[in-house]
Amino acid sequence: MDIDAMRINRDVPAIATEVIQHLTALNGAKVKITLEIEAELPDGVPDDIARTVMENCRTLKFNSQSLEQDW
Repeated sequence: MDIDAMRINRDVPAIATEVIQHLTALNGAKVKITLEIEAELPDGVPDDIARTVMENCRTLKFNSQSLEQDW
């Protein structure tokens, strides 16, 4: 499922309520949720934004994070 970045605040709570809540309520359920963020930025990422994003990913305990640029 692709989630529109502009609608994430509306869509994620609905997914949590309508899907995840039902699964986690089942006896013995182990539910894993994975989030992947992919961005296409034709002008690249300014250094200050890259630092902020990477620090926020570390603070939020993302398993892995990287900013890759196509040259």
